[in-house]
Amino acid sequence: MNSARFSFPAVKGIQANMEYYVTMVPLDCIPKLFTFSDENMPPEIRSQRTLNKSRIPEMSNYILQNPNSYVFSALTASVDGELLFESADSDSNHGMLSISMSSKLLINDGQHRRAAIEVALKKNPNLKYEHISMVLYHDIGLKRSQQMFSDLNRFAIRPTQSLNILYDNRDSLSLIVKNVIEEIPEFSYLIDKEHTSIPNRSIALFTLSALYRGTVSLLDGLELNLNEQKDFAIMFWSAVYANMPEWQDVYKQKVKSSSVRKESLSPLSITIKALGEIGNALYKNNSATLESTLSNLKEINWQKSNPTWNNGIIVNGSVQLSHATQQLMINEIKKIIM
Repeated sequence: MNSARFSFPAVKGIQANMEYYVTMVPLDCIPKLFTFSDENMPPEIRSQRTLNKSRIPEMSNYILQNPNSYVFSALTASVDGELLFESADSDSNHGMLSISMSSKLLINDGQHRRAAIEVALKKNPNLKYEHISMVLYHDIGLKRSQQMFSDLNRFAIRPTQSLNILYDNRDSLSLIVKNVIEEIPEFSYLIDKEHTSIPNRSIALFTLSALYRGTVSLLDGLELNLNEQKDFAIMFWSAVYANMPEWQDVYKQKVKSSSVRKESLSPLSITIKALGEIGNALYKNNSATLESTLSNLKEINWQKSNPTWNNGIIVNGSVQLSHATQQLMINEIKKIIM
């Protein structure tokens, strides 16, 4: 970096018949290179969405709390100004990329990462020695920048909650839920580990995200260490499975999972969460009677046609999903088993 230009080692490539560049940039250069100045403009003359400031603390904390394992993907930006690439030799796409300090750099993808890096640097200045990759295009106007933003986000699909849980090896509750599945072999067959909504032809009965939410409710506020939480969760869900004939019939292939999902409340997320909350209450009140109380689950008629559920849980044949319905489900199960 000299008095007139920013200079970085870079690789030149061709995309859509246009040159672009990939470089590595020290984190402390990011706030200096980029500003976000158009958030108060009308959307039709902006080149990107407005900054959602509520996302920044979570993203910056992610960097600060995981200094040895955080991962940020490349920033993508357009350069409105002089851009000079000097190859290392005549046949090389490797060289030095120089950007005039008077140029304006506009982020097409990654403005929240930029803001999070700026906040993290203030709390941990040593991050200035780390780098982030950056993809740079030459800016040819607002319409091109708007189209780049649209194209970069056109096919971006957030992973499902189930897949996030499956791949998350930091969150202690994700690890506990995955331990539950490992220790209860039937759950590996019954649980969809990828989707939030189970496909019609799937052999799965309920989702990983449903079991996660149920386990969060189960362990909420319990004074147990991590190993004790894991052991309790395994014991609890094993006891639940032992008293769910419908689940067992699906595992034994006596009945199709699609039929149970269609006709019964037992595999629904509202039920899994209710069971977790009931388990939590049972543990707090008298953990010694928990398994014997859960044995009464097999007496419940989970069929949607059962008039028991017509008190607001099922209306006109459809299960109602709300906080009030969740509480109704808890209350109805408690009436039967306790």
